[in-house]
Amino acid sequence: MGNPLFEAKPLSMLLEEMKGENRLRRVLGPVALTSLGVGAVIGTGIFVLTGVAAHDKAGPGLILSFAAAGIACIFAALCYAEFASMAPVAGSAYTYAYATLGELFAWIIGWDLVLEYAVGSSTVAHGWSAHFQDLLRSFDIHIPYAFANAPFDFDPVKGVFFSTGAYFDVTAIAITAIITWVLVKGIRESVGLNIGMVAVKLAIVLFVIVVGAMYVKPENWTPFAPYGYAGLSFFGHTIFGQTSPGGAPLGVLAGAAIIFFAYIGFDSVSTHAEEAKHPQRDVPIGIIASLIICTVIFLQK
Repeated sequence: MGNPLFEAKPLSMLLEEMKGENRLRRVLGPVALTSLGVGAVIGTGIFVLTGVAAHDKAGPGLILSFAAAGIACIFAALCYAEFASMAPVAGSAYTYAYATLGELFAWIIGWDLVLEYAVGSSTVAHGWSAHFQDLLRSFDIHIPYAFANAPFDFDPVKGVFFSTGAYFDVTAIAITAIITWVLVKGIRESVGLNIGMVAVKLAIVLFVIVVGAMYVKPENWTPFAPYGYAGLSFFGHTIFGQTSPGGAPLGVLAGAAIIFFAYIGFDSVSTHAEEAKHPQRDVPIGIIASLIICTVIFLQK
């Protein structure tokens, strides 16, 4: 008798569990799935990380950082697309691991996914909160500091956490509660709201690209990669490339490591496999199309 921790769940059992009255509704097509992927990818990352990576890591060579991160994501996207077509059920990487590697690895990857989405959503919520508070201040509306920031922050120079003196970020909590309520309402409502937000975000990004093109100064592109093209680190230790006074890696690849965070989200399309009309076809299209669209937009920006 084999170890139950490494016992895989057969694909036939996964498909059988989808049957019945309690299964999710298959209402999503390739366009809706692509919009969900684009909506998950384009967010705080493109509006904030672009400046951080360009200023601190890569300089004008940031465009190569976007390309390097995009190429790395393509391989991950192809893996997700392959698994999604083979196992068109909810669960994403958790389900794929359960069907191939066994219960223990599925348990580990399941918690990894919880951590990924928790960190990603909290970061986006906090970033949105900062922008929203800036908007409120333009109307002379001020939220008390104790309720306008996270209680802890991280100093990348010293490498330590410190107390901000605030209790919690009330606007970040509010937007998280609103989005959660929409998700609970149903997939149709979620997709409708997502399509609207994607349209607004794409309009903003295209506006920045068109207007910003008028202020491009090629002389600012020299030197193109002021810190070089490397910047590889392993468990906090730079093994190839320049480093900052604090020991952090510098260069195009170091910028790609930061920019990679801006791509997180395309994999979330696979979590909707059980809600896709034709999952073997629509989910791979949604994953690959959303990643390609976002990569093209990132390179233009």
